[in-house]
Amino acid sequence: MGMNLGAPGANQSRGSLPARPAVQSRGEGGRTYPWRFLPRKDHVGTRGGRGAGVRASLPASAAGDVADLAHRPVSQPHLNTKLHTGGSNLPSRTRLPEFGFAATCPLGAGARRMGLLRCGPWGWGRHLRAPGRGPLQLVTRLCGDHLQASPPKKARAGQEDPGTPPSSPLSPEQLIRIQRNKAAALLRLAARNVPVGFGESWKKPLSAEFGKPYFIKLMGFVAEERKRYTVYPPPHQVFTWTQMCDIRHVKVVILGQDPYHGPNQAHGLCFSVQRPVPPPPSLENIYKELSTDIEGFVHPGHGDLSGWAKQGVLLLNAVLTVRAHQANSHKERGWEQFTDAVVSWLNQNSSGLVFLLWGSYAQKKGSAIDRKRHHVLQTAHPSPLSVYRGFFGCRHFSKTNELLQKSGKEPINWKDL
Repeated sequence: MGMNLGAPGANQSRGSLPARPAVQSRGEGGRTYPWRFLPRKDHVGTRGGRGAGVRASLPASAAGDVADLAHRPVSQPHLNTKLHTGGSNLPSRTRLPEFGFAATCPLGAGARRMGLLRCGPWGWGRHLRAPGRGPLQLVTRLCGDHLQASPPKKARAGQEDPGTPPSSPLSPEQLIRIQRNKAAALLRLAARNVPVGFGESWKKPLSAEFGKPYFIKLMGFVAEERKRYTVYPPPHQVFTWTQMCDIRHVKVVILGQDPYHGPNQAHGLCFSVQRPVPPPPSLENIYKELSTDIEGFVHPGHGDLSGWAKQGVLLLNAVLTVRAHQANSHKERGWEQFTDAVVSWLNQNSSGLVFLLWGSYAQKKGSAIDRKRHHVLQTAHPSPLSVYRGFFGCRHFSKTNELLQKSGKEPINWKDL
């Protein structure tokens, strides 16, 4: 195309760097500026400064064929790549020096297929694949034998490099469709990770958690624990609390810490044990308080609290699994984050709930509850170690029913066990 930027001398080897050729750049108003290829890590440019481009017009043989070029320093000292040239004085395989610039360029007059143009002291060639990072800065055009300086483009908001082209604009409809597709993909991922025995009404509100890395890692941890140790409760009972009532029918929330770690005890409800296992000490103390707080309450002779759960009492432990005979063995593995999400959803999407927070652990976990939206009752834990510090005589069960009735909700029949 008549744009030979200087061929190397006969005594010049391919491995050495030739002298950088100078080319005259014709600026606006007829002014002429010197223009050179710069060494690696420097920008190829004109007197217009960083981001300034070069432009001219194609010769008659390629009229109408416009190529967008870009300044781009070479990232390696030498490039051993194949050149497909047309009208070029370059051989088909050439090591280019470490200066020059790469650009996109049509293959000829009327052609639409784009390639890469490499300019160097030996001339120019097409289809060179130049390595490097980042998009080309489309700031120049190849036009003829002259390089005309063009002013630098102003940087758009949010662009780090003034010469970086903006991404293709998307219509509002396209953006909405992208967001919908992302949401659908997350739902599909979550559906694959829904654990066994998870209540149907609870799936959608908590589906966002199932696809999160912490939950996937947590499920993997519990699965590995079950391979090596005995883990309570069994898989189908870990989420019993989601099977007893609809998530929107929850009226009372009692927060526990972690499951009982003895055989046949834990079954997915805090403080509750399977029949015919006798009630643990903490549950016995709960029954004692009930006998003085709720008229007509009689010890049921078992420790299964499913009757409460079916009425809308969420019996939720902070940690949902445990290794046999090792209390807190699954602590800080991810269950706390998941159950925090449960409490958070109820806090934000329900109203008039009664939260019973027994002990400092439960009180800390429930510290973010909106007390203008819900009712919170706090006291000591029913454990034998702390039951006399406020649990006995707290009358939380009768107070809970009073608060529910004020909110227009049915009270809990605490005797229905």
